[in-house]
Amino acid sequence: MLILSRKINEKVVIGDDISISIIEIRGDQVRIGIDAPKKVKVFRQEVFDAIMMENKAASKSTPVIPHLDFGNVKQPQ
Repeated sequence: MLILSRKINEKVVIGDDISISIIEIRGDQVRIGIDAPKKVKVFRQEVFDAIMMENKAASKSTPVIPHLDFGNVKQPQ
């Protein structure tokens, strides 16, 4: 892991097309801005973890396919 110190309005550049800017520091919170192409997905860790848990649960579930019996349908008169 690379650990850096940055001040307000300073950036970190990742590759050719991603940059992270320090927007504000207030107490123990830091606001950052992330500039990345739309094809790059950016998530907070807790959101990413929830998505992974949902995907894992969905992959283990069995799809429910209702049985459709069209043989007992009465024709309108």
